[in-house]
Amino acid sequence: MPTYEHSGWHILLVAFLVCLVCGVVVSATAVALRPMQQENRLRFRQVNILQAADLYRPGMEMQAAFERIERRFVELETGKQVAMPPEYDPWRAVRDPELSRPLEEDPAHIRRVPRVAEVWLIQDEAGRLQRVVLPVRGLGAWSIMSGFIALEPDLNTIAGIRFYDHGETPGLGGEIEKPRWQRNWVGKKLFDESGAVAIEVVKGGAARDDPAFVHRVDAISGASITSRGVHNLVRFWVGEAGYGPCLARLREEYRNSAR
Repeated sequence: MPTYEHSGWHILLVAFLVCLVCGVVVSATAVALRPMQQENRLRFRQVNILQAADLYRPGMEMQAAFERIERRFVELETGKQVAMPPEYDPWRAVRDPELSRPLEEDPAHIRRVPRVAEVWLIQDEAGRLQRVVLPVRGLGAWSIMSGFIALEPDLNTIAGIRFYDHGETPGLGGEIEKPRWQRNWVGKKLFDESGAVAIEVVKGGAARDDPAFVHRVDAISGASITSRGVHNLVRFWVGEAGYGPCLARLREEYRNSAR
């Protein structure tokens, strides 16, 4: 029976060819699946926007729902609407010094904010403003928490809040993603009568007969650091360093259009 001697060179050649073939297969698969992955990411974002606005219904036609939703790009410092390419991602922009700026005061512990952010304007069938949805982000106990906060047409009353990405402790800080806690935000007011940010996340919330009740959300039991993180990020993003200038312009825009 013949015998074969294999040198180390042959072994390396076979290993290289196997790696090359596997690499080609993996790359081709990734390219083929990319449109599906992008579609899934888009749908995930759309569902979370509608859930935050309390407008999502299982089985609803997403394309039809988003025909009445305007994605608007705004300068955070001025609130002015600007044109940006559809693929622009504000959270990725914070990695680019040209597209972002550092924060002098940083209660949300995010270090930088994009110069241009996005907001979502939801209208009813008559073209009237129904919801404004704001993307928000900030540090919790263990992770950056990302979500959306939805406002009623008065741009003060909270219609809903939704956290879709975080690494908080399950059963403790992880409760931020639970509907039973998120419902505590519905109907709360962001600003007091003077226009100052008044929303708070505090232990025990407030009694219904307390004038502060409309501005206070009960903190999560056993998750004080996460609760404080949510408190800080919401107050930051609706304040002057966040969407404050944008909300002021929207109030003026829709006040004028209502006349």
